[in-house]
Amino acid sequence: MKTYQEVAESWINGNFDPETRTQVLTLRNSDPVAFEDAFYRNLEFGTGGLRGIMGVGTNRMNKYTVGMATQGLANYILDHVKGDKSVCISYDSRNNSKLFAKIAATVLSNNGIDVFIFDNIRPTPELSYSIRAKGATAGIMITASHNPKEYTGYKVFWSDGGQITAPVDKDIVDEVNKISDPSQVRFELGPTDKCGEIETMGAEMDEAYMHDILSLMLSPESCARHKDLKIVYTPLHGCGVRLVPECLRRLGFKNIIHVPEQDISDGDFPTVASPNPEEPAAMKMAIEKADKTGADIVMATDPDADRMGIAVRDNKGRMVQFNGNQTAAMLTYYILTRWKELGKLDDTKYCVKTIVTTELIADICKSFGVKYYDVLTGFKYIAEVVKRNENTGEFICGGEESYGFNAGQFVRDKCAQVASALVAECAAWAADQGLTLYGLMQKIYKEYGLYVEKMVYIVRKGKSGAEEIQKIMTDYRATPPTEMAGSPVVKVMDYLKPEETGLPKSNVLRFFNADGDVVTVRPSGTEPKIKFYFGAKGDTADDKIAALTAQFISAD
Repeated sequence: MKTYQEVAESWINGNFDPETRTQVLTLRNSDPVAFEDAFYRNLEFGTGGLRGIMGVGTNRMNKYTVGMATQGLANYILDHVKGDKSVCISYDSRNNSKLFAKIAATVLSNNGIDVFIFDNIRPTPELSYSIRAKGATAGIMITASHNPKEYTGYKVFWSDGGQITAPVDKDIVDEVNKISDPSQVRFELGPTDKCGEIETMGAEMDEAYMHDILSLMLSPESCARHKDLKIVYTPLHGCGVRLVPECLRRLGFKNIIHVPEQDISDGDFPTVASPNPEEPAAMKMAIEKADKTGADIVMATDPDADRMGIAVRDNKGRMVQFNGNQTAAMLTYYILTRWKELGKLDDTKYCVKTIVTTELIADICKSFGVKYYDVLTGFKYIAEVVKRNENTGEFICGGEESYGFNAGQFVRDKCAQVASALVAECAAWAADQGLTLYGLMQKIYKEYGLYVEKMVYIVRKGKSGAEEIQKIMTDYRATPPTEMAGSPVVKVMDYLKPEETGLPKSNVLRFFNADGDVVTVRPSGTEPKIKFYFGAKGDTADDKIAALTAQFISAD
């Protein structure tokens, strides 16, 4: 097995462009730690694709690693798909996103596969929508979602519009792993190769997408009565800049207030440390704008506009940020209430949530007599349930704690455009009852009990960090806690044991105590983090969350 120095040497002396070779030499001479991290392994093409820091090296996102991933995907399609073969491609506002999208399009075309590529940045959920609209074989989205500016990624979707899942995901991973050198990639068209067509997508797809989003709405009369609701919206320099405000306007809302500095699509994300609506700092400028304008709601979407966060006014008129659990639970309550009123509920309808998402959603579903599914973390598993039930049931909505939500079946991923439209409509519906969104959430807690959730992560970067994260998981498996927040642990679930969980294998641990509190521990699949999810219910939930946090985070 080659050392990382030997691998790097092959980049310096091999068939790489002069700029890349120079950058490798500079890195070797100036930053030994970063040099090792860039070459000590190949950037892993996982079951959702690639995500990593941009730069030279085998463990980085660059034109060579993107080309190799695309060649592996092309080889899988050519070997396993009969008839016409095509791939839809979109990209977000991150640095190099357009370049990497064009590289992917070129490699696919050079392999004889047709390509539909958007003419400019578009949201991840619109990419999902376009796959089904075009009848494409697969899709590629160049994005690192809400990660910091140093990152980008490469998400792969399949013909149903959802991210790839078993067994296709593993088979594609195998094909990508066979591409061990950029010389195996068809960056150039060979003399006997048949070139696939490359066609752009634009306004026509936008119109179809927005039409279907608006078809989900349930309370048009409420929207008309409260058309003057003031909504501050920020795309955080990303893809939501056009479509989210346009959807809100088409719903009838007249007071959409922008944050001009953040409407600029810029991969450096100059006004935020991290373009993540989960982070309070990311919403600071929008909340300040709301206070200046007297707005009722703040909405923020991440760079690829699949996640959406909100802030609302509390009983004292102060802006408070909802977490993803609260937004998903509130929207589920609203949709089920309206579906019941409209006579749309029956035993074929269902909702889906992930295992780390609030149990409040499960209790809401039970109260309406609606079936719900628990799935592994990641919206692709929600989409997998929708695909599995396509001919036997109807998906109402689904959510996850990390600010992802969707309704309807035409997008098979979380969708900030759908979520934003539903939040605005829900606010209008609540206003008809004399409630703000904050008041509606308090009403839900009064009916179902107070649920409190918190997620805390620990960052451990580089090779040593990855090893430390793995050790934390190993130690918890060897010596699980015997009590949590003063209550004995009564159940441990290890998701590496599918025979016990009924779900696919995943590196996740869950601990339950006698009081019904739950702690979930899992390494992030996309960032150098290990995440701890805490959940408690009841009048003392806040105290129990504090005790759980102190117990687990202080231990690590």
